Amino acid sequence: MQTRTGCQTKRVGVAVLGTVGKSLVKALDDGIPGIKLVAVAARDVQAAKQWTAPLRSQPAVASFEEMAELCDIVIECAPAHLLSEIASPVLKVGKQIVVLSCGALLDNDGLIDIARDHGGQIVIPSGALLGLDAVTAAAEGRITSVNMVTRKPVKGLLGAPYLTEQGIVIDGIVERTKIFSGTAREAAKGFPANLNVVVALSLAGIGPDKTKLEIWADPDISRNMHTITVESDAALLSMSIENIPTENPRTGRITAQSVLALLRKMTAPMRVGT
Repeated sequence: MQTRTGCQTKRVGVAVLGTVGKSLVKALDDGIPGIKLVAVAARDVQAAKQWTAPLRSQPAVASFEEMAELCDIVIECAPAHLLSEIASPVLKVGKQIVVLSCGALLDNDGLIDIARDHGGQIVIPSGALLGLDAVTAAAEGRITSVNMVTRKPVKGLLGAPYLTEQGIVIDGIVERTKIFSGTAREAAKGFPANLNVVVALSLAGIGPDKTKLEIWADPDISRNMHTITVESDAALLSMSIENIPTENPRTGRITAQSVLALLRKMTAPMRVGT
């Protein structure tokens, strides 16, 4: 099947059907030029079959291995511990995987070797972050510092391993409280469901051990708020974003939208951005 740009239609799979996954599946079922939804993966296969039954695209409910064979592009939007299980089969057959749990890449850097050896590709979308194009451009020169300050509603941070390990209790706080200061690598371990944004920023710039982060729990806000400053020999970048959460308070609505924008770029006759 050919698109209007002469490129083959991209067959896409979504793993798994959480908040972001379901949002993506619904949008893909509505249709994106040059993109065809062909498969989904889910922990509860029967529930997934019931949920997908009304869809026009009628995607297969597949295992991670089956999805790698059926799809050209697999979108990973799963708990971080599943990243390797989802990504490895895709990369071994030379396909593309769009990774949202990019924090987990820091403990699975062997996936990059698999991609290199087999002609696959790991694609990290902008997600809930802005300015990655500018940061990757700045990284072609010399970046001297990257700092990020994140403020999140309390409910979006509850259950983070770092809080448990440090004995930090934030449920019931009445004022903005700093709960973490450290590197992107440390944040990825301590807040695996919350801070993929800072890992994406670090991978675009100067790496997870030089990218610095503060996290604040704020009982007075309802949005995930990030402020980023980047100093380089090409530009001084200062960026702020307020993300409206989905029903999952750890995830912003714009995350799924950034994946859809990425997919549109893959077959569009013109693309904007690096």
